[in-house]
Amino acid sequence: MPSFDVTSTVDMQEVKNATDQTSREVGQRYDFKGTDSSIALSEENITIESSADDRLNALRTVLEEKLVRRKISLKAVEYLAVEDSAGGRRRQVAVLTSGINSDKAKEVNKFIKSLGSKGIQSQTQGEQVRVSGKKRDDLQSVIVKLKDHDFGIPIQCGNFRD
Repeated sequence: MPSFDVTSTVDMQEVKNATDQTSREVGQRYDFKGTDSSIALSEENITIESSADDRLNALRTVLEEKLVRRKISLKAVEYLAVEDSAGGRRRQVAVLTSGINSDKAKEVNKFIKSLGSKGIQSQTQGEQVRVSGKKRDDLQSVIVKLKDHDFGIPIQCGNFRD
């Protein structure tokens, strides 16, 4: 029985490359001179810091441009509130979300069931959803409809098996 997996992942190597490029560009740009702007990547967070709110917004814009250029969906980045840092600086943490949580998995399952395709079943398996069906063409049409629908998270369909 043919099947495929619906996942939501972020390529951390590409995120690292994007943060490195952002750091280099901030060090060279004239409008960031003297603002002591910085960007740091940890396990699942990106911390951006600058002297003022407008420079923080500009730094976030540069980061988003680099992420998009590296084909990282901005749906995978959730910005937390801007907070005060030491020395009158401003800091913001961006959380990278990967994996499909149980609420989103239910939403994906409900969407697949609402398509009304005959012989298509879906089930949650950890942080992914496995979709199986009798006909390969039906599964391919489900993939197209999943990619067109906005779930608020980046969706990848892979591991297609016959």
